[in-house]
Amino acid sequence: MDPKFIRNFCIIAHIDHGKSTLADRLLEMTGALSQREMHEQVLDSMDLERERGITIKAKSIRLHYKAKDGNTYQLNLIDTPGHVDFSYEVSRALSACEGALLVVDASQGVEAQTVANTFLAAGHNLTILPVINKIDLPAAQPDFVKEQIESVLAIPAHDALMISAKSGLGVEDVLEAIVHRVPPPKGSAENPLQALIFDSWFDIYRGAVVLVRVMEGRITPHLKNPFVLQQSGLRSRNARHAHSQTRRPR
Repeated sequence: MDPKFIRNFCIIAHIDHGKSTLADRLLEMTGALSQREMHEQVLDSMDLERERGITIKAKSIRLHYKAKDGNTYQLNLIDTPGHVDFSYEVSRALSACEGALLVVDASQGVEAQTVANTFLAAGHNLTILPVINKIDLPAAQPDFVKEQIESVLAIPAHDALMISAKSGLGVEDVLEAIVHRVPPPKGSAENPLQALIFDSWFDIYRGAVVLVRVMEGRITPHLKNPFVLQQSGLRSRNARHAHSQTRRPR
């Protein structure tokens, strides 16, 4: 896809301000999952995450959204943890993005991790989009939260997005803001390859799996994987060595 139609962004917030709920609505509204497949905290795969209602491990997903301008955009989303103990997960996610949705609870306002994550995003020179969530609650004070965002975080909040992630109110405006306000990735496919590994895990069927953000250049598939050949050769040498050790001397 043409890079000008790609948007890389993450969702940052204090714990329990609605990051995972917003991610659920984005999945639902872009058609990534059907209504039958949807459930709460889709991107939280651990039982503890669903039981406690928190995000521990950052999760990434690719969405395709047809904007009002008629173009289809590829949205690469990373849902990050909100607890202070997992700030390293947040930092890794920010390194792979150009923008961040800063979610603030309309009834609780700016809190500790709101400030910490905002400073992390600013340190990575990301475009920060303030999103005021839970505006449908009786205790919501969106105007006061706007003042907090401007005074505490020094971020203009006159165009902050007012949403209710649980009901879906205003979420379409979030998608349009991502398309029009988050810059596309920079870099050229003609430059030497530069890439960032921002996540990895082990799968019992596929082995080590890594998520890579290509900064410059391109990765092209080859018929022969040199790493596989190298591992295969190493394995065969080890096998020959083990066989020679087990042979009885004459």
